[in-house]
Amino acid sequence: MALVVDSPLDVKLSAAVGGRTAAALEKGLGLKTVGDLISHYPRRYAKRGELTALTALPVDENVTIVAEVLEVRERPMRARGGSLLEVRISDGKGILSLTFFNQAWRAKELRPGVRGIFAGKVGDYRGTLQLAHPDYELFEADADTDPESVRAWAELPIPIYPATASVASWQLQKTIAVVLDTLPPLPDPVPEVVRADRRLMPYSRAVELIHRPLVDADYYAARKTLRFQEAFVLQAALLEQRAVLRRLAAVARVPKPGGYLERFDAQLPFVRTGDQVTVGEEIEEDIAQDSPMNRLVQGEVGSGKTLVALRAMLAVADSGGQSALLAPTEVLAGQHLRSIVKTLGPDLAASLRPTLITGQMPVADRRKATLAAVSGQAQIVIGTHALMSDSVEFYDLGLVIVDEQHRFGVEQREALRKKGTTPPHVLVLSATPIPRTVAMTVFGDLDVSTIAELPSGRSPVESFVVPLAEKPGWVNRVWERSAEELAKGHQVFVVCPAIDAKDPEEGIELVEISPTKHAGEVSTSSTRLAAVNETLEELRAHPLLTGRRIEPLTGRMPSDEKDATMRAFADGDIDVLVATTVIEVGVDVPNASTMVILDADRFGVSQLHQLRGRVGRGGVQGLCLMVTQAEEGTLARDRVDAVASTLDGFELAQKDLELRQEGDVLGSTQSGGRSSLRLLRVAKDGALITEARELAQAVLDADPTLAGHPDLRSALDRRVDETTRDFMAKN
Repeated sequence: MALVVDSPLDVKLSAAVGGRTAAALEKGLGLKTVGDLISHYPRRYAKRGELTALTALPVDENVTIVAEVLEVRERPMRARGGSLLEVRISDGKGILSLTFFNQAWRAKELRPGVRGIFAGKVGDYRGTLQLAHPDYELFEADADTDPESVRAWAELPIPIYPATASVASWQLQKTIAVVLDTLPPLPDPVPEVVRADRRLMPYSRAVELIHRPLVDADYYAARKTLRFQEAFVLQAALLEQRAVLRRLAAVARVPKPGGYLERFDAQLPFVRTGDQVTVGEEIEEDIAQDSPMNRLVQGEVGSGKTLVALRAMLAVADSGGQSALLAPTEVLAGQHLRSIVKTLGPDLAASLRPTLITGQMPVADRRKATLAAVSGQAQIVIGTHALMSDSVEFYDLGLVIVDEQHRFGVEQREALRKKGTTPPHVLVLSATPIPRTVAMTVFGDLDVSTIAELPSGRSPVESFVVPLAEKPGWVNRVWERSAEELAKGHQVFVVCPAIDAKDPEEGIELVEISPTKHAGEVSTSSTRLAAVNETLEELRAHPLLTGRRIEPLTGRMPSDEKDATMRAFADGDIDVLVATTVIEVGVDVPNASTMVILDADRFGVSQLHQLRGRVGRGGVQGLCLMVTQAEEGTLARDRVDAVASTLDGFELAQKDLELRQEGDVLGSTQSGGRSSLRLLRVAKDGALITEARELAQAVLDADPTLAGHPDLRSALDRRVDETTRDFMAKN
């Protein structure tokens, strides 16, 4: 589908507002077209305020008054240089000063006898009330100055835009006004019958009123229309992409009697959970079709997603096909290889030849592994980003599995998918449970399976917050408790947000915290982060841990060293592993009973839940101690408290969504650029998204090519640029 170029929305800003302004808008805000600009909606609306009498002016508050200019005088400022324009105004009862720095030209407007409306913040300068650089609008000689007209001006909502240091909100307001004044009627992607049924206004009207409302009700109604349009176009795009994928031809992969899958199931030493059976049947049914599977499997930590994926690999191997498992880190890729080989058993492993390909492998080993992949000898290939390199080819790639999908970008997944001569089946795994509305918005083109049931024998993990802001002495109890677990023969994880002080590990996104109660997330770069290197020295010197084997693990360590460390920990040769979040997913050490998370408030809800899932994986009771300096009542502390309060990942996912500040839920790595969501909020608009999806599905069912809905067709072509199209197709 070619990008539409004949719409007024596609006009370059340089042609609409001039090259200089367009350059500033693109550099500062990434706005390139008229469509970009008019969809840069106000984040809030200010009021000039109720009219205030000069005799009752409150200091430090914004006021709006009607007054007459009494006197104007200009004087030089000796200390600062330049000039100061002082204007005295009166409403007939009191007198107020206006001050303007280096703006002598205003004396031509503000002449004695001129009346107008003045708005600004009241200040007190040496006992005299004043407005510094107020906003004002002067009345014409014959202007209507009746109270109603004055009140209408005072109550006119003033749009406040997301801005930058180089592009101010008022500049955006003026630029958008220039565009709106010349904008022709806009094509409306929402069909008229849908609009009428939901009592929505036309697109052009909504755009006008969200930027230039006369009363509050205007922008409320405009937002309602534009929010629905956003949901409708998004869901139509996802549903159309889903239909396109289902029309592709794929090779049906059916297990054969007495084959790998049947042999594997026969030797399983445990009974699969009900959820594992159900999801396994859904996958088997999908891959037996001649159109490619595109399924997301989300499940709790330790719920058995890897087992489900392995059974899918065996079904593909039964038909002679290969499977590629993409993991985000070398540690996790190596863990997957060992786990799969162990789970398969020696006979199946010898037949299927699970093979590892990573970027840091010795050249000879990598050459041998790539040969096994291209010849078809390796029917299961596990790797990191190295799998996408040109040197890696497959004989018959039938299944692509992406583990921890949120750690990958669009292009990486697509590069792997393209290695199949025919479109391979795609299975996406996520151990981060996703609320339904997010799944519908981010993965609306995928079928979603959920594994919520945990295998029997898993002990629930006890979780505690260690609040050092209120109880600084409790840090000693953390190491006492760790020593008690070590004395029982168990092992301990200690996780830090940084490798060195103030130096987070590359690729780890830490939450920036605010010291104030729910004041929002602000930078705290001066805060010293708990670091692996320093914590390692501290623990090795701690009297309670004398003689214990304590080692580090970070993403910066050489590949062979990381692998050796993880093997040693898994074999019980290391007692305490001090690590970054490199151990967040996939690491399975049944004897590890304790997880200590330092500066827990610097990790997100899902990360904390993932880290906690590394313990309690055997018959051993798990313990998670989340150490935090965050004060009670702060947003940072709320996140930690939320994780400690429940082991239910799906409940936590919803809490996480509610705790987050408004932002791009998709994430830049998922959408590939500017957020596609402007007004839509998946945390709050679940019902709206559901309704929009149903209505979009009805439109597409009746008119799959949208030949009868050219405006919607154009909106989809415009919205789905190459990066976004890849994102939707390859998740």
